[in-house]
Amino acid sequence: MHLEFRHLRTIKAIHEAGGLARAAEQLHITQSALSHQVKGLEDQAGVELFVRRSKPLRLSVAGQKLLALANRILPEVEALEADLKGLISGRSGRLHIAIECHACFEWLFPVLELFRKAWPDVDVDIRPGLAFGALPALMREEVDLVVSSDPEKLPGIDFTPLFDYEPVFVASSRHPLAQKAFVTAEDFRDQTLITYPVDRSRLDVFTELLSPAKVEPASIRQVELTAVILLLVASNRGVAVLPDWVVREVRYSADYVTRPLTAGGITKRLYAATRSEETTLPYMAHVLRLARTEPLKLQKPSVPIA
Repeated sequence: MHLEFRHLRTIKAIHEAGGLARAAEQLHITQSALSHQVKGLEDQAGVELFVRRSKPLRLSVAGQKLLALANRILPEVEALEADLKGLISGRSGRLHIAIECHACFEWLFPVLELFRKAWPDVDVDIRPGLAFGALPALMREEVDLVVSSDPEKLPGIDFTPLFDYEPVFVASSRHPLAQKAFVTAEDFRDQTLITYPVDRSRLDVFTELLSPAKVEPASIRQVELTAVILLLVASNRGVAVLPDWVVREVRYSADYVTRPLTAGGITKRLYAATRSEETTLPYMAHVLRLARTEPLKLQKPSVPIA
């Protein structure tokens, strides 16, 4: 039996209308065409689908079975059609994010909270487990946006600048280095450096300061949570280097000091990597715009990248 969606819609329309004439009007076809369609369906099924001597027209047992099928299938088909229309118009879609920056959760969650309210039909997820294979995952379409400070030339991938930030030295106000106006690589030689549990290639203190100077800290302690890093620093158990958006509150605490790295400070830039054909989708453009502006509220006064 060759069953099409139009057959299910026909059975449902006739049942709800109670007759062929009204059902034909609802389906925007002639009554003759509707009768021909029902006859063809009954020929395929080998059984009558309606009790024709009844008024209003009533489904037979076989017709009731087709109606039950229509009631199950048609709502799913309609939902799929709505989803596809949403995808075409850019109202719905998928936004799965991988982050190569361990501390980015601090500003990313406020961004996504604003995004969620504006785009409720976009499926949002964060994939921290893909942190070190994030760009390959983006190219394989396993994720849709990667937050990274290391842009690369990749075919079909756009790197959109988000904002600049400053990696900042953080220590206890009782620490000897608290007396300095800024810190240098040499200052870390006899220090316990507290970092996130990620590879050195993902830590600004190494890529921008220590590795170029060939300086190794006395010891390294890895901690998962920012709050615990700050707790250990306040207890004078070590020093840390964190993005300026993380230390926005401790700047004004008597327990901590924050200092620039080197006399001139160090500036880094975050980027959002997306597939080129999706960068201009309405919801993608909106989340990129939010990611360019909202994190600046967590930093010292600054100006978005032009």
